[in-house]
Amino acid sequence: MPNPETKLKLAAVLEELDMSRSAFYRMVARGKGPKLLKLPNGQIRIRRSDLDAWWIAQEQSTAA
Repeated sequence: MPNPETKLKLAAVLEELDMSRSAFYRMVARGKGPKLLKLPNGQIRIRRSDLDAWWIAQEQSTAA
């Protein structure tokens, strides 16, 4: 089982979501995306646990 504290690179998240970078940033700007971590060098990471929680929230919102 993957470590929930693993920090994923944006490219891996985009591949998992099957989403373009621009569409992802639009979603995040609207407050609809997973929590992002910005590193001092400007790169973005997303915790596996945050992405999994976001997926669960998306499933629940479509079921309602």
